Amino acid sequence: MDTEKIETTAAPAYQQLKDYVRKMIDTGQWRLNDMIPTELSLASEFSLSRMTVHRALRELVSENLLTRVRGRGTFVADRRHQATLIEIHSIADEIRARGDVHRAKVLLVESTQDAAVLQTLELPQSGTAFHSRIVHFENDVPIELEDRYVNSLVFPDYLDQNFEMETPNEYMMRVAPAQGAHYWVTARKASAMVRQALMMPIGEPCLVLRRQTNALGQIASDVTLWHPASRYKLSGSH
Repeated sequence: MDTEKIETTAAPAYQQLKDYVRKMIDTGQWRLNDMIPTELSLASEFSLSRMTVHRALRELVSENLLTRVRGRGTFVADRRHQATLIEIHSIADEIRARGDVHRAKVLLVESTQDAAVLQTLELPQSGTAFHSRIVHFENDVPIELEDRYVNSLVFPDYLDQNFEMETPNEYMMRVAPAQGAHYWVTARKASAMVRQALMMPIGEPCLVLRRQTNALGQIASDVTLWHPASRYKLSGSH
């Protein structure tokens, strides 16, 4: 690693660290998918607090320059795919655009102190996250189970919303619009809970989209969207 130190300038320390990381990537010293040094090592090398380093890296993640992989580390992101093929939009809008009727059934809305969830949302272990589970119907046919964890600092009024009138996506885009997202698409076997919620026969696979969105410089939401393979498809144009 280049040991060039951050200079004393008028710019805040976290911004100087961001500029340093950008330089390392732009000059090719850190390449696509390379794991960058840990927060602890960067803090030690540049004589910065962990909080300052965390802020710099968090903002670079939200800007899609870096990506975090839970349990592994922080990596140089593939900027060729910043224009994502999967847009962040409301399932209700998608259904209405087809001329069909959307309906939502709220299964649960709760607060949680689950340690793994707090870590995923980068909240303090003494903090609280929100959790909702909602089934979306198209013409009374269930097509999506939305299992969402939400950053309570970004959306403090989340538990007070009526998600049968306004989807979580619509509410969050109104309060703190997404500034970026990372997503994963997989084919998975449905659990008993998912099968029951979506009224699926045993053995039918699900098309699963997991998406983390960023807002206000933080991880705002982590959602897993389950779709019966026989009733849903992902499509888009680029």
